[in-house]
Amino acid sequence: MIGFGPHLMVDGYNGNFEALASVEAVTNFLDTLPAEIGMTKIMPPYVFKYDGGDKPEDWGVSGFVIIAESHISIHTFPEKGYFSIDIFSCKDFDIPAALEIIKSFFGTEDLEVQTTSRGTEFPRDIGMAGAITASQRRRLY
Repeated sequence: MIGFGPHLMVDGYNGNFEALASVEAVTNFLDTLPAEIGMTKIMPPYVFKYDGGDKPEDWGVSGFVIIAESHISIHTFPEKGYFSIDIFSCKDFDIPAALEIIKSFFGTEDLEVQTTSRGTEFPRDIGMAGAITASQRRRLY
């Protein structure tokens, strides 16, 4: 098999203000999501509140959790009801299930969803990588 894995990108609109504004809620989301989608959390989530800097209305909560399969990150903008979540994994996972968890947790059906495959030429198996390289060399000579 070749390819690193899926990258799910979610933009949420009209999310629940309390969930978006809470460091505790976002921490809980990042702490429980990996197991719910079959991933392996390898560190506690790191979550912090941002004051918005020059644009106070852009305050929110950001965080990430490193998983054995890669990472999950989130950024929230409670005043705007908006959040963005990335789930990047080196193994396939149930994307529809992840989306249902996100909708339920943040209280919105209003999601913009994009997926892509990362590392499409990444050789997962070193033996396969050797075979591909050998095959390419035979064609060159």
